[in-house]
Amino acid sequence: MKWSEIAIHTTSEAVEPISNILHEAGASGVVIEDREDLFKEREDQFGEIYQLNPDDYPEEGVLMKAYLPVNSFLGETVEGIKEAINSLMLYDIDLGLNSVTISEVNEEEWATAWKKYYHPVKISERFTIVPTWEEYEPVSSDELIIELDPGMAFGTGTHPTTVLCIQALEKMVNRGDKVVDVGTGSGVLSIAAAMLGASHVEALDLDEVAVKSAKLNIKLNKVQDTVNVSQNNLLDGVTGLQDVIVANILAEVIMRFTDDVATGLKQGGYFISSGIILQKKDEVKEALIASGFEIMETMVMEDWVAFIAKKK
Repeated sequence: MKWSEIAIHTTSEAVEPISNILHEAGASGVVIEDREDLFKEREDQFGEIYQLNPDDYPEEGVLMKAYLPVNSFLGETVEGIKEAINSLMLYDIDLGLNSVTISEVNEEEWATAWKKYYHPVKISERFTIVPTWEEYEPVSSDELIIELDPGMAFGTGTHPTTVLCIQALEKMVNRGDKVVDVGTGSGVLSIAAAMLGASHVEALDLDEVAVKSAKLNIKLNKVQDTVNVSQNNLLDGVTGLQDVIVANILAEVIMRFTDDVATGLKQGGYFISSGIILQKKDEVKEALIASGFEIMETMVMEDWVAFIAKKK
């Protein structure tokens, strides 16, 4: 089969929503080449330090690459991707250069080349994300290993918004808790909650591709007895009161359903929200407070924010 590489030159702010657009268009994986990765100071407490080659990165901004099969619908698919990306400007998301290029690639090269970017990464006190093809030995007895195959998932679980959520879950999830993961994507947050001792986790996503990816990853990590994955729009139809609700989605979406989250939580329950760009921090905070939440902690990593909020 022939494949086309679609390359989008954009900004860090636009990475998450464009990733979703690409997956909805049929891409099974996304490569992210961020120039800032070359200059970031990384704490060795939570991560591996890699030797990065500047030639692999754009001169500025972020280059996102995804792969689509060459067929009679390719032109329409690419135009649809462009239109969806341009629509992000309605949400005041900076698209940067916003250039889109298409090139043909050899299937054999594509199938393995992207794996060089992914290695085991320790992202919190207890959690380490490990690609399925890597050999990894735990360094401590209480370390929790999440295995992911980025080829079938929505990323490697190491994006700042995901890391913030996992660190928050590590603080707030207690054994026996009931948890809902809204916009589960790869299922990594649901897997983390289950490993932390949650008695039941509902993993929800509107995208059927995400649902399939989450089910595969949840089975891979042997938590299918605890986590139930289903296609669902936010919290529509979810019954019962939860101990923790987590949502790693766009700030605009979070602000639309904070009242529903409050309704779905027990008194004293926690809402962990992420996917929030720094510029939207105050707006989301105001929406949470207006829905009856008390902000317990504001977590920041790079240009991203996560809130741990308690239902009064």
